[in-house]
Amino acid sequence: MSHPDEIVAGHGTSAPGACSVGFDRADVSAYGTAARAGFWLAVEQEGPWGRVAATESHLPPETGRRLDEQCAARGGRLLLLRRPGRHPDPHHGDGRTAYLAFSGDDPWLLAVHGATLDELAAVDLDALARGDRTAVQESLPAAEPVDPVLLVCTNGRRDVCCALRGRPVALDAARLAPGRVWESSHTGGHRFAPTAVLLPHGVALARLDGPRCAEVLDAVDAGQLPSWALGPRHDRGRSALPPAAQAAESHVRHLAGETSLGALSTHPLEDDRDDLVEVAHTDGRRWAVAVERRPAGPALPESCGKSPIPVQEWFLSLL
Repeated sequence: MSHPDEIVAGHGTSAPGACSVGFDRADVSAYGTAARAGFWLAVEQEGPWGRVAATESHLPPETGRRLDEQCAARGGRLLLLRRPGRHPDPHHGDGRTAYLAFSGDDPWLLAVHGATLDELAAVDLDALARGDRTAVQESLPAAEPVDPVLLVCTNGRRDVCCALRGRPVALDAARLAPGRVWESSHTGGHRFAPTAVLLPHGVALARLDGPRCAEVLDAVDAGQLPSWALGPRHDRGRSALPPAAQAAESHVRHLAGETSLGALSTHPLEDDRDDLVEVAHTDGRRWAVAVERRPAGPALPESCGKSPIPVQEWFLSLL
């Protein structure tokens, strides 16, 4: 088994044995790999991050642990954010930026600038989990609606590919879309690095570069995805859905060439089965999709430095 240090080939470049290089070479499908989250609490925290960023950073460990556990218990996810570029030790005397995103039906995004940790601890996470924007704003009065943002995973302590491949992309994208791109702690899927999550929609994207990130933000302002983002190379799925439903929706989106973010809704076709999924379009079209996850190629390491395991993908067919 390779040591993680042996994966490093240079800034912005991963060695041939890196997990994302192997998945790129094998062209493994990214469908159905978005981290599950119905909502997101993303909090600025400059400085270094450890493998578990919530408790291994300059954020007070007990605060990070509590927020992480409270978000997870309600079906959401806590992320830490940094501005792309150098990461000096933090100076949060004037507070920090935080985003509160609901990724279910009718997604929305709020931001607060200059928030204290006490203010963030008082956020009504139950309201955030159910998508009650009014109640969330009552618990954090300074929060205001903002345009979508893109969070690029750069948590190198979790997997070196995220730092080597993600940080240059985040920096490039931030130059092209100032103020709308952040470095993020672990979002899952480092084997598809560089990866990012689009808030508030919870759309997870794979194998990105700076110009593509900027194109995503241009398109989302009109409620769309770029056409290149459709298909198994870049589309990991929508975080509010379980993996099988993510894969089915992405499959239909690609087949239909549907770039509108609000056009599709997805749910199990039968209450007691998760291998049959229905995808519905706002124009009345419906697709029944059979979904199966099974081995699909050579054994590859899913994380840098780990032993190879059989790659599995979602196999999808319309009924």
